[in-house]
Amino acid sequence: MIKIELERVEGDFGFEAKDANGHTVRLDTSPEGGGTNFGVRPMQMLLMGLGGCSGIDIVNILKKQRQTIDGFNMKIEGEREAGKEPSIWKNVTIVFELTGNIDPDKARRACELSMDKYCSVAETLRRAGGELKWEVRVNQLAIDNKQ
Repeated sequence: MIKIELERVEGDFGFEAKDANGHTVRLDTSPEGGGTNFGVRPMQMLLMGLGGCSGIDIVNILKKQRQTIDGFNMKIEGEREAGKEPSIWKNVTIVFELTGNIDPDKARRACELSMDKYCSVAETLRRAGGELKWEVRVNQLAIDNKQ
């Protein structure tokens, strides 16, 4: 079982979350909501989790295929439901940018496997009704992702 501890440490809405290994993350709400920009918003954290989950998958897959990854970057944009409470992620777009000696087909397939099979955060967002779109760029060239 995973255990997380959360403590308010800054103003009304500044929290620090800690896992069992002592890793910490700071969370807050927007200044419009009474926060002070002490940390990331919880819904932003979900997109960060998507990036970390998928990134780990993709690097693992490509390393097993003996691909040389010199650089890995992801850009994630999300749009939430308008006028609803709670407001969940409706549309999420991810751009995977990889550099190195990487076969473009292997990169596309690694991203596809992560997004469609292995990444638990992606599946969580899909089950909540979110639409996930993604594209792959290898050495600055867009790869057909066959979605």
